[in-house]
Amino acid sequence: MPATRPPGIRPDAPLAPRTTLGLGGPARWLLEAERAEDAVAALRWAAAEGVAVTILGGGSNVVVADAGVDGLVLRLGLRGRELRPADGTVLLTAGAGEPWDRLVEATVEEGLAGLECLSGIPGTVGASPIQNVGAYGQEVADVLHAVRVLDRKTLEERTLTPSECAFGYRDSRFRRHPDRFAVLSATFRLVPGGEPALRYPELERAVREGGRAPDLRRVRETVLALRRSKSMVIEAGDENRRSVGSFFVNPVVPAAEAERVAERAAVLGVVADPSEVPRFPSGTDGELKLSAGWLIEAAGFAKGERRGPVGLSSRHALALVHHGGGTTAQLLGLAREIRDRVEERFGVRLRPEPIFLGFEDREPLGG
Repeated sequence: MPATRPPGIRPDAPLAPRTTLGLGGPARWLLEAERAEDAVAALRWAAAEGVAVTILGGGSNVVVADAGVDGLVLRLGLRGRELRPADGTVLLTAGAGEPWDRLVEATVEEGLAGLECLSGIPGTVGASPIQNVGAYGQEVADVLHAVRVLDRKTLEERTLTPSECAFGYRDSRFRRHPDRFAVLSATFRLVPGGEPALRYPELERAVREGGRAPDLRRVRETVLALRRSKSMVIEAGDENRRSVGSFFVNPVVPAAEAERVAERAAVLGVVADPSEVPRFPSGTDGELKLSAGWLIEAAGFAKGERRGPVGLSSRHALALVHHGGGTTAQLLGLAREIRDRVEERFGVRLRPEPIFLGFEDREPLGG
């Protein structure tokens, strides 16, 4: 006898309107759960019926297949915030469904340092540890204290420490093993009255312009302005708003490889001198971070370049944009073209940043 479907699970639910790209087909089933017990009931039903389960957050960093997702798509909308003191710091716990930027704004208003450089990033709190969200020299792993999860094997709640999350550059245990846990909430350790993080040269220069004091509010305002200048804040009327932000991560390579890329750029005439190729510390000895956006433009792609209904952002070569009326296949075709040309010219293979839903291959660029 078939298991009784829990209330709230809807069939044939559109997913494109629930993503920032506005692309992709429907979910066979969809549940927007505001309580952990609702998620547990849905997971039990899916297991009994042999239905695959996919977790969806705010939809700001996902690419959905044109055929949609053949299974249950579970959106965890748990809300709520809690502050508690802890040894001169403050522990802030927020539900997975809390909007990320509103949380960051609240910490800045309260004078709590630790998340200010992550202003303007779309999505929800639940996605932040999955992606190890980062920008302008800060990342979630720097301040994460704990993640409360639902273990999808046992259907029991667990609390994971940062080391158990196995964070990497825009990576985590959650991303590498997407079928294991559903994030219910995250707890961050913040510093009352702490100094803002000014580790990123572009941000530091902009913050100190005019001699103004680099307090938390000033840093947030500057980050938002920088992101807007690159269409990295989702706003109505912006021609670049339908994107997942950065489509590729910045490659981290051995220092010798970075030098080889720089020399290759000089040979190709992209730069007059190898020293002009941007390279940054990666945080790992012997490795440097290359700029994916620079590599894309150096490979011959221009900001604003289009392939019908999809193209590159007119403000940032690292963002791929859907202008309307397109398909996921068209977007991935452009991404594949970019990846292959960068590899052909510089020997560096770009890795996509978004999560792919509804594909057999989790990185379906092929080849």
